[in-house]
Amino acid sequence: MRKKLRENLIAYTFCAPAYIVFTVFLFIPIVWVVILSFKEFSIITFNSAEFVGLKNYTKLLKDQIFLRSILNTLCFTVLYVPGNTILGLAFALLLNKPFKGRNFFRLALFIPNIISMVVVSIIWSLIFSSSTTGIANRLLMMLHMKPIEWLSDYRYALIAVGIVLIWSGFGYRMLIFLAGLQNIPDELYEAAALDGASKWQITFKVTLPLLRPTTFFVITTSLISSFQVFTPIYIMTGGGPGYSTTTIVNYLYTKGFSEFQMGYASAISVILLIIIMVLTFIQRKIGREDLIF
Repeated sequence: MRKKLRENLIAYTFCAPAYIVFTVFLFIPIVWVVILSFKEFSIITFNSAEFVGLKNYTKLLKDQIFLRSILNTLCFTVLYVPGNTILGLAFALLLNKPFKGRNFFRLALFIPNIISMVVVSIIWSLIFSSSTTGIANRLLMMLHMKPIEWLSDYRYALIAVGIVLIWSGFGYRMLIFLAGLQNIPDELYEAAALDGASKWQITFKVTLPLLRPTTFFVITTSLISSFQVFTPIYIMTGGGPGYSTTTIVNYLYTKGFSEFQMGYASAISVILLIIIMVLTFIQRKIGREDLIF
C-alpha cells in the first residue's frame, strides 16, 4: 500500500508543473472572466466594479454590431475551413509521392506558417494595395480585368483576409495530412492495385476513408482558429470598411481595450467560448467513431 502511495505521489509530482500552469494561466482566468461578465466596469474604475447580473448579455442580444461580427465570423469560417482543409489535403497527396526536391517543396509550403502574422499581414496589405502598384491588381490588369479595391470594398475585404490566412496556414495542415498518409500501410495499396483498382479509386476508396480521423482533427482545429482570427484583420482592414470584416475577437478587443468596457468585453469572450465549445462538441459527435484515444 505504501509502495503504491509512493508511486502515485511521484507521478503527481511530475504532473504538478503542468497542473499549476493550467490552473494559473487557464482555469483561473476563465473563471475570473465569467465573474467579470456579470459586472460593469472599465479599466479606469476597476476597483468600483458594479454587479449588473445579466445586463451585459441582454445588451449583447440587441447589439447589431455584435450580431454582425458573429455573421462575419461565420462567413469567414465558411471560407477558411474548407480552403485550409482542401489545399492541405491536395498538397499532402502530391508531396507524399517520392520525387526529387520533395523535401524542398514541403519546407517551402510550411514556411509561411512560422512567419509572424504581423509581417504576413503587412506584406499582403501591399500585395492587395488598391492602387495599380499592388501585385494583385497588376495581375488583374495583365488579364485585362479592372483593378479591385481589395481592402476598402466590403465585397472583397473579408475574402482578401481569408486568402491571407489560408496561404499562411494550409502548410501546417499539409504536414498533419502527410503524417496521416504515412501511417496507412502499403499493403492496402498493393491489395487494391492487385484487385484492379485505378489511382482515383484507390484515393477515394482507400486513402480518404483512412484519413477520416486526421481530417476530423484538421477541421476541428481550423474551426477553432477561424473563430479566433484577429491580427490580420486588425492590421489589414481594422474591421472595416464599416463593420464588414469585424469578427467576434476584433469586437471584443475594441470594447475591452479601446472603449475600456471590460465587463461587456468579458461577456463577449464568454459567448465566444460557448460557441467554440458547442461547435467542437458537434464536430466530436459527428466524428466520434473515428477518434482513437
